[in-house]
Amino acid sequence: MSPPSDRDPSGHPISDARQRFVQRIAALPIKPAARDYYVRWAESWTKARGHQSPERTRAYFDTLGRPAHLADWQFRQAVDAARILACDVLAIPWASSFDWRGLSDQARSLEPDHRTLARETIRVRAGSSPPPTLSPDQAADAESELKRLIDSLRRSIRLKNMAMATEETYVHWNCRFIRFCFQMLGQSPQTAGPPAITSYLDFLALERNVAPATQKQALNAMVFLAKNVLGTGEFTLDRITPARGARRPPVVMTREEVRRVFSRLEDPWKLIAQVMYGSGLRLMEAMRLRVQDLDFGQGTITIHDGKGGKHRVVTLPAALEQRLNQHLSRLREKHLQDLAVGAGDVHMRESLLRKWPAATREWCWQYLFASATLCPHPRTGRIARHHLHETSMQRQFKDAVRKAAIPKRATCHTLRHSFATHLLESGTDIRTVQSLMGHASVETTMIYLHVIKRPGAGGPSPLDLP
Repeated sequence: MSPPSDRDPSGHPISDARQRFVQRIAALPIKPAARDYYVRWAESWTKARGHQSPERTRAYFDTLGRPAHLADWQFRQAVDAARILACDVLAIPWASSFDWRGLSDQARSLEPDHRTLARETIRVRAGSSPPPTLSPDQAADAESELKRLIDSLRRSIRLKNMAMATEETYVHWNCRFIRFCFQMLGQSPQTAGPPAITSYLDFLALERNVAPATQKQALNAMVFLAKNVLGTGEFTLDRITPARGARRPPVVMTREEVRRVFSRLEDPWKLIAQVMYGSGLRLMEAMRLRVQDLDFGQGTITIHDGKGGKHRVVTLPAALEQRLNQHLSRLREKHLQDLAVGAGDVHMRESLLRKWPAATREWCWQYLFASATLCPHPRTGRIARHHLHETSMQRQFKDAVRKAAIPKRATCHTLRHSFATHLLESGTDIRTVQSLMGHASVETTMIYLHVIKRPGAGGPSPLDLP
């Protein structure tokens, strides 16, 4: 654990670095059982000369993330050990501004139930019969019945090729609804019938104080269950969800605020945010971009399986072409290194793998924003790189907004709102913005007309009158 010079930047003898590191981690809230591993990671990092420059540190962690047996938490532990040694013990000048948090976030693996993987890891039966009608005295079997109903629900959703986000939402609400039927009504959902839906909506509104828009979401989920799983057919509810309140205007940042947030981000998070803002992408649309989705010749980005399973073509910002090409060069180098050690696979749907089994190692199929680590598929065990985890991007963006001192509830999706608003402010036709946003109705796009800043929009404030 010794750089080549006799003393570190703080003037301490390098020979004391190991002892000072051990003392430092003992003073931190690190479990005693993990301290030996911290020492090993720190020694491994200095042996690879990671302390000499940020570039060597990135190269070290690129190599470290390649073995498939390394868990994401071990990668984060190694980053933390290097950070403590570099910042707290050796006081290396560049270490204080190095994006250790961002490096650690790049290693988070996708959970088995993540919407990118869930269609393959959460299996449903090929065949399903209508669930039996249960009487109140069978309430003890509620959890077993719940599992059968949810399995049938997933099967119906997938046969209709609905989005995984919709499946997650419908499963969430129907789990709560089915338990409500057994625990509060003493009946199964099929026995209780449509009145149970009314009772549950009343419960949400009166006891849980749930917003009208959320009640509508729950209603859609329960109606789908009733019609497609319980076989209820057409029915009329005794209660209609209350009229939704006025739609809240979207949170929009000014162009200067967008620039301030970008200045607080490091790559790859900064590049992701700029692509989202520059092309109007949703967070998961950006996360799932593959190399082949970028067309520099046409200046376009193709979005596959966006919200509602739709495809669309958006503008590739000319201002990002050089940085994207540089990012692709680094990504291709990492991909070639993966191939050299027998790795290089990328996650693909099983249907595509059966059709093009060799495509999983092809350059064009690689994720544009790939994870720092290789990991096994939760079900098949196949080793591959997945895309970066969206919650890591959300955390990075939240930190950047805080550091930029922007007093708005800005999230990653705010970049998409800002994209549409700034285009309308610049005079872009609303139909063009509708197409770029992928909105089915222009009414959805028109919400941004309420937040654009343009001369003559609205009356003056009386405080500003002469």
